[in-house]
Amino acid sequence: MRIETYGQSMEVTPALRDYVETKLKRLERHFDQPLECRTQLGFSKPDYVAEATINFSGRTLHADAGAETMYAAIDMLADKLDRLVLKHKRKQIDRQRGPRGENAD
Repeated sequence: MRIETYGQSMEVTPALRDYVETKLKRLERHFDQPLECRTQLGFSKPDYVAEATINFSGRTLHADAGAETMYAAIDMLADKLDRLVLKHKRKQIDRQRGPRGENAD
């Protein structure tokens, strides 16, 4: 998984960069293919904001989160992305199985 982290109107410290990477590494467990993730960290009064865009297999998922501290915003962002990825995987499985409720006559 390739994670690119940058800041908007703020400097991204190595500690923040490592924290983002450790939190978003858990998304790898859902896919066999490589993922690309662009993460933007910033400050929007009165909250800190974290946004991420994930690209994989021609698909794009986007999520953002805001909180009182940057670490809390990153935690919320990781949780949202995890839910989005699981939702996407469920949709993929449902499409492969076909429509429900049809009789095979």
